[in-house]
Amino acid sequence: MSVQMKLSAITLDCPDPLALAAFYQAATGLEPHPRSNADFASLGGGDGLSLGFQRVDDYRAPDWPGQHVPQQLHCCFRVVDLEEAEARLLELGAGRPEQQPNESRWRVLTDPAGHPFCIVGG
Repeated sequence: MSVQMKLSAITLDCPDPLALAAFYQAATGLEPHPRSNADFASLGGGDGLSLGFQRVDDYRAPDWPGQHVPQQLHCCFRVVDLEEAEARLLELGAGRPEQQPNESRWRVLTDPAGHPFCIVGG
């Protein structure tokens, strides 16, 4: 018999939780948790899922697509207009790795702390 679990949070390591939360807040429209602070910040919406950011001393950003520092996980976000979303995220501080595995269907970007994430059109 399987354990019935519901995903409640995804937490990313980073050097500056409040700054990374501000990036994702601007990108997603999720609301900051009122007790967010310099060690741990969180964003949430009405669906009960939260996106957290925890401070890690000597943080090293993932090396995507290389594996010197593996990505370990990445998030994917569905967007209405791929080109428009990419442009806005780059304005907000996202990076765009040179290697793009399937540019016509999705884009790989990196957040300001270096975590790879994908935006998917449709």
